[in-house]
Amino acid sequence: MSVGVRIGCGAGFAGDRIEPAVDLVERGELDTLVLECLGERTVSLAALRAGDGSGPGYDPLLRRRLLPLLEPLARHGTRLVTNAGAADPVGAARMVRELARAEGLSPRIAAVTGDDVLDRIDRSAPAWEDGLPLESHGELVSAHAYLGAETLLPALRGGADIVIAGRAADPSLFLAPLSERLGWDPDDEELAASGTLVGHLLECAGQVSGGYFADPGVKDVPDLANLGFPIAEVDGDGSAVITKLPGTGGRVDGMTVAEQLTYEVTDPAAYLTPDVSLDMRGVELSRAGADRVRVAGARGRPRPDRLKVSVGYRAGFRGEGEISYAGPGAAARARLAGEVVRERLGDRVRTRVDVLGDATEVSGECRLRVAGTGPDRAGAEAVEEEVTALYTCGPAGGGGARTRSTEVIGILSTTVGRDLVEPGITHVGEETR
Repeated sequence: MSVGVRIGCGAGFAGDRIEPAVDLVERGELDTLVLECLGERTVSLAALRAGDGSGPGYDPLLRRRLLPLLEPLARHGTRLVTNAGAADPVGAARMVRELARAEGLSPRIAAVTGDDVLDRIDRSAPAWEDGLPLESHGELVSAHAYLGAETLLPALRGGADIVIAGRAADPSLFLAPLSERLGWDPDDEELAASGTLVGHLLECAGQVSGGYFADPGVKDVPDLANLGFPIAEVDGDGSAVITKLPGTGGRVDGMTVAEQLTYEVTDPAAYLTPDVSLDMRGVELSRAGADRVRVAGARGRPRPDRLKVSVGYRAGFRGEGEISYAGPGAAARARLAGEVVRERLGDRVRTRVDVLGDATEVSGECRLRVAGTGPDRAGAEAVEEEVTALYTCGPAGGGGARTRSTEVIGILSTTVGRDLVEPGITHVGEETR
């Protein structure tokens, strides 16, 4: 059996906390830290920013996230793997290079590219969500294929300290460094399944250590304000222990791990990733100590012939507005205000009106919320205008109005042939060494 490795997850989405990742590096004795920062809409919005120049094509929080991490990563010899490159992994790698230079550091940085397949997808193909052709939904603005561990392995085998990808599949971010350190054969379906299981359990960070699990009085979690993020201790045979750092909040037990195990899984007999078809039905969980759960029993079948693709399209505009009412009759005044806005908007937008809060006819406070979607920005702005006008044109006592309008990017799913995807590695910053 190969010597085991320790791998941690320091982010489960783009807006996750930063401090737990630093704690993992400082005290976790990790071989690799993974930052999973990319969702379907996240990468599409990043592609839009890159296209119109309104912002970086990579995760805009990446600089803030890495600034406190770079020095401890170098000091402890911990590698970093992340998909925070979003729609511009090379741009992200160059930014990290400059950040490291400013800190007097010279990590070897590699960017993984090739997931952008907007010019290669079949636009007449049916979307998974509704069966209609992709092109019938409107202008397609992005299409990113889910890359697997095999696309990350060359960067790791080449000695990269930091690997920045775009739309790599979440579990693949973990399977690649596990395979590289433990010497796993990429064609071994059983080991690929075991590594994918570990990645699936860790990928949402604090969820498996009690975060999203918490439900007061039903599923209590201690010290949630200081939630510890998870670590997996993985052996050469693929078995693993899921745990967290001592002294951190949260809990790791059979319930938290089982809940994450079933998260976003439609078929436990065939959880499809670019690397393997994972069969979870034989997975066994057993207590291995305080905040320690051993997992084993994953089974693997051949990987899918095609890669999943997340497609972003322009889906119109959304306008939102809120205003509060308080005191006697607050609920009735809020309902009347909603009726006024709905009548004024007519059929220009699809409108939803809600009255929120605890208000009786005698006292209390409630808030009117109006949301409307339509094909153009003018309709969305009309929602803003009508809610704002309630200050003087609506029922008495309205206050604290807030409004905004935004473009809506819809998400569809399809597949692309593996032969149409051309992954590559760009080594950035070799001259800083």
